[in-house]
Amino acid sequence: MQSTLENYIQQYRSNLLEDVIPFWLKNSFDEEFGGFFTCLDRTGKVYDTDKFAWLQNRQIWCFSMLYNQVEKKQEWLDFAIQGAEFMKVHGRDKEGNWYFALTRTGTPLIQPHSIFSDCFASMAYAQLYTATGNKEYAKIAVDTFHNILKKQENSKGIYNKSYPGTRPMQGFSLPMILSNLVLELETLLDPELVERTMKNAVNSVMEVFYQPELGLILENVSDKGEFVDCFEGRVVNPGHGLEAMWFIMDLGNKMSDPQLIRKAVDISLNILEYGWDKEYQGILYFKDVKDAPPLQLEWDQKLWWVHVETMVCMLKGYMYTGDQRCWDWFEKVHAYSWSHFADSEYGEWFGYLNRRGEVLSPAKGGKWKGCFHVPRGLYQCWKVLETIKEKQSTLTV
Repeated sequence: MQSTLENYIQQYRSNLLEDVIPFWLKNSFDEEFGGFFTCLDRTGKVYDTDKFAWLQNRQIWCFSMLYNQVEKKQEWLDFAIQGAEFMKVHGRDKEGNWYFALTRTGTPLIQPHSIFSDCFASMAYAQLYTATGNKEYAKIAVDTFHNILKKQENSKGIYNKSYPGTRPMQGFSLPMILSNLVLELETLLDPELVERTMKNAVNSVMEVFYQPELGLILENVSDKGEFVDCFEGRVVNPGHGLEAMWFIMDLGNKMSDPQLIRKAVDISLNILEYGWDKEYQGILYFKDVKDAPPLQLEWDQKLWWVHVETMVCMLKGYMYTGDQRCWDWFEKVHAYSWSHFADSEYGEWFGYLNRRGEVLSPAKGGKWKGCFHVPRGLYQCWKVLETIKEKQSTLTV
């Protein structure tokens, strides 16, 4: 198995460092106004110049992380800093809320209705502070984190379209992201706040949104944590659940809680079995837990981030527990992902396939896909595979 592991390690490392990262370095820099272009066609040509806060901040995080974890490459750090300086000036309103979208020059385009703009900003500036030691970046990260906690009970605020009181529901996405974000900011926050946030995130993900009778994680539950029989209440997003489970595994490792890790592995295996398309292979985007027609017309598409996060999840499950099912699933999802999403001709990965696995859009980036899931996933897989190899080498000595 050692040679197999080495082949995988080389594949993920080289695709990250020799393909994906050069693609974004070459094509996404806005030399005139700063920040990044994320709407890139298959060849890397810019087809739209709007700037989306999620993707700007995710790209800042990505290049800062690579500088911190892979190599102290000045080109990477400079790339991250110029993006951060653009967003520092243009990205927030007077209350510190991060806009959803800006024009190319930085004029606000879409109001700060999404708390996830704040989440990715906090991640980005924390990682950049680690790289630079610039205390202004640390302050932005911490202030934004506290703003997230302040808004989490009504994250959309005045932009919430729901009529108050009729069907109060809570969504899975925010506690899921907080379970990872708190580790990103751990060294910048009060230890008691870190501990409390970790425990709250674990409880929310594993005791509220995870439904034991279904063996699945729901995207929305009532304000009391109960199943709601409506479109929103029935929806399952397998990719979200699988991404969350590797966050929880890492938290379980941080908290020295092997039972939590084991539970997360078992849930992830169940979600993957449920979400796998038995007819065409790949993982479905959405399912209705009662097998009713899903609300989302894109329910049967195959998305890049779902498959990337699943590979990370399965590798971490195998690394932490040695469960052979995780390794078998990793190889299955790996084979599908690399044969369908990776573009050997022009670089980077396609984002959207139809159910049969045919490319729906040739774009490498847009409003939702940018420089984040693919490079983060490649890095995670590379490093976890190295850890698995080291463990197995030790066992054979």
